[in-house]
Amino acid sequence: MSDGSSVRVHRDMGLVAQVFSPAQIKDLGEGSILALGHTRYSTTGSSRAENAHPLPFQHPTLGPGAIAHNGNLLNADALRAQLQEQGVTFESGLDTEVMARLIENTHGRSWEEVIRRTFARVVGAYSCGIITPNQLIALRDPFGFRPLCIGYIPLPGQPAHVIASETCALDTVRATFVREVQPGEMVVMDEHGVHSVSFQASNKHAMCVFEFIYFARPDSILKNCELEDARIRMGHELAQEAPVEADMVIAFPDSGTPAAIGYAEAAGIPFREALMKSRYINRTFIQPDQSLREAGVMLKLNALPRSIRGKRLIAVDDSIVRGTTSRRIIERLRSAGASEIHMRISSPPMRYPCFMGVDIGSTKELIASGRSVEEVRQQIGADSLHYLSIPGLMRAIGRGTSQEFCRACFDGSYPVPVPQQLEMDKMQFENPAPQLAKL
Repeated sequence: MSDGSSVRVHRDMGLVAQVFSPAQIKDLGEGSILALGHTRYSTTGSSRAENAHPLPFQHPTLGPGAIAHNGNLLNADALRAQLQEQGVTFESGLDTEVMARLIENTHGRSWEEVIRRTFARVVGAYSCGIITPNQLIALRDPFGFRPLCIGYIPLPGQPAHVIASETCALDTVRATFVREVQPGEMVVMDEHGVHSVSFQASNKHAMCVFEFIYFARPDSILKNCELEDARIRMGHELAQEAPVEADMVIAFPDSGTPAAIGYAEAAGIPFREALMKSRYINRTFIQPDQSLREAGVMLKLNALPRSIRGKRLIAVDDSIVRGTTSRRIIERLRSAGASEIHMRISSPPMRYPCFMGVDIGSTKELIASGRSVEEVRQQIGADSLHYLSIPGLMRAIGRGTSQEFCRACFDGSYPVPVPQQLEMDKMQFENPAPQLAKL
C-alpha cells in the first residue's frame, strides 16, 4: 500500500481472508492511494511465507516500491550471479527477488526509465504489477506468455485504475474492463492519468494456450475470447473427433465441466452429474507437491453410485498432467459400478515441461511423456482414451493457427531458448545451473 510517500507491505501464507484481518485491512488502507495484491502460485521458489508477494525494494534515489510477478524467468541464475558479484545479497530463491534487486541496482532518473532498463535484461515469462509511492505500473514480457489486463472504476472526480491477471477479478471489484496490456508494453498509472510505453518489441507472440484450457477462470475473457464458450466448443470438437456409444457424459469437476457439456450437446448424449465435489478443497493440479495432489483427489471427489451403476460413461476432463486425478477417479467410478469409462480430454497430450510459469519442470512429472495414448490409457485404467487435437483446440479458441500461442507443453517447440537438459526439477531452477547461465 502507498500513501503517496511510503510503501507498506504485508504478506503471509494462507488464504486472503486468513492473511488480511479486518483490522489489518483498515490499518493498511488508512491514507492509502495505491494498492497491490497478489496470490502466488509457486514455480521458481517454493511455497513459503518469505516467498509471498509483493516483494519490497528500495531504490537508492527514487525510494521504495514493491513488485508482484506471474511467470518464470529463464536467465534468473545468470542475473543473480552478476548481482552477487557486485555485492548484492539475496534472501530467497525467487526469480521475482532477482527483478527486485535489479530494480534497486539500475540507474535512472525516473521509475519508468529504471524499469525499462531493468526488464531489457530479463528473459522469460513475466506479467508484473509494480507499486511506487505515486505510481501503479503494469508490464508484460514481449511474448505475452501470461495474461494481464487494465480496468477502471468510475469514482467521483477521478476514475480508479485497476490491473489484474484476469477480467473476472475486475468484475469482482465492479471495475470496467478497458483492454489487455500488450506484449512488451509498460502501462504507467498515476495522478495525471494513464500512459503507455512499448519497452520491448517482438514480432512473435506466444500466450500460454493452457490459460484457455485450465488456468484462467471460465468467466474470464482472453484475446476477446469468452473462456466458458471456448471450453464448451472444445467439447464439441472432441465429440466430432472421438465419438463413442455411451449412456451419459460426466465431467471431472469443475474444470472439465464446460467441455463435458459441449461433448454432450454435440453427441446428443445426456450430461449427468456423477461426482460430488467438496468445495473446501483447492484445485488439485496447483498443489505444490505430489503427496498433496494425491490427498486432494481423495478428499475432494466422491462418486454417486445410483447415478452410474451399470452405465457406460464418457468422462471428460480438461487435461491429464501427472495422471493423479484421472487414475484415482476412474477407480472410484469403477467401485461405484460403472460398466465402461471412456476418457475424453479437451486438450492435446502434455509431453514436455513448462519453463514459462507452470509448475512442471520435468518430463518425469508428465504421464504422456514417452508413452503412447494406449499406454496412458492402460496407466489410468480407462476403457478408451482420446485427446483433442491441436487443430481442434485452435478451432475451439477461435484461432485458425496456433502460431500466436505457446504450445510447447504439447509439441516441445519453445518460443525462446530453454535449458538443453529438460530433466530438471523445480528446485534446480533455484540454484545456479550452467545451462541457464549461458542464456
